[in-house]
Amino acid sequence: MAKGIVVVGAGFSGAVIARQLADAGLTMTVIESRDHVGGNCHTSRDAQTGILLHHHGPHIFHTGDRDVWNYVNRFAAFHPYRHAVRTTVAENVYSLPINLQTINQFFGTAMRSDEARAFIAAQCVDIPNPANFEEAALASIGPALYEAFFRGYTVKQWGCPPTEIPAAVFRRLPLRFNYDDSYFDHPYIGMPTDGYTALIESILDHPLITVQLGQPMTQADLATYDHTFWTGPLDGFFDHQFGRLGYRSLRFDEFRERGDWLGCAVMNFGDETVPYTRITEQKHLAPWENHDASVLYAETAIDCGPNDVPYYPTRRLDQRELLARYVEAAEATSNTTFVGRLGTYRYIDMDVTIREALDTAAAYLSATANRTCPPVFSVRPL
Repeated sequence: MAKGIVVVGAGFSGAVIARQLADAGLTMTVIESRDHVGGNCHTSRDAQTGILLHHHGPHIFHTGDRDVWNYVNRFAAFHPYRHAVRTTVAENVYSLPINLQTINQFFGTAMRSDEARAFIAAQCVDIPNPANFEEAALASIGPALYEAFFRGYTVKQWGCPPTEIPAAVFRRLPLRFNYDDSYFDHPYIGMPTDGYTALIESILDHPLITVQLGQPMTQADLATYDHTFWTGPLDGFFDHQFGRLGYRSLRFDEFRERGDWLGCAVMNFGDETVPYTRITEQKHLAPWENHDASVLYAETAIDCGPNDVPYYPTRRLDQRELLARYVEAAEATSNTTFVGRLGTYRYIDMDVTIREALDTAAAYLSATANRTCPPVFSVRPL
């Protein structure tokens, strides 16, 4: 006997879909293999210091989608937050993203905005259609800035030469010819005051939603439900039968200090000789709080093995054929929708994840009302 609808994964994708369908009167079961909701956005208070810890790296909520901003504010109070990132390169500290201060400091100049724009344009390599990360960088900022700020960091982050990374990854990075060092320029930026786990718990707090933690799902389990929303790795749904898609995982080495140790929330390390990509000082992610002690994480990107947590789909150029096989297999399934960063094998931010989850839930309700098949993918990966 079918059990209704199951959502596999209790991160933002799964929680939002479950809530939207529950609000429409449907009984929902949410299955999560971990012992908490929130996925890689998981936060909790440190028992020793009281600092709100981002256990899987810093997450800053930023969006230009007013509906998404209003949605998350239904379930949590948000505190305004301005995110500024610094990077250490060759024993010098610069601000990121690259802005007029970075350019003048790096080149030892005092250029105005229009002068810097012309100067950087002259540095750029003429590549009309960049095919990969390196070509996109060289065409946008030139070799000097690329070598200093991005080549080494990218090798560490993605575990392969930048020539194997899609150009779209570089296009996510802003370049500014003013002194604005805010990392994000969206109109809505903030932090949930009580953390992301509390926010997602609030989204899931509905009488028609049952959440089961610490429970992995098998294909036999899924077969007992009328419809599955799968937010886990796309290849994992098929037990990696064609091989493993590429993901990067992260290792977090915690250390504790007194006072203010780093002086900012995030310090990147661009030199390839430094093994970690960045250090986060957790208390600076909630600057409205006061803490005498400090908890820091040194973050190192690693290859994602079978027992590691997948964080970033690498989408390497040499994996397109393998991805196409999984997309074809997914589109041959019935009663399953693949959604989210892992389910669609795409690198997307939290606000995009929520927007796609809202749209996916609406598409499911529309399809069932019209007695048509719900979409297989929230967004097709290819």
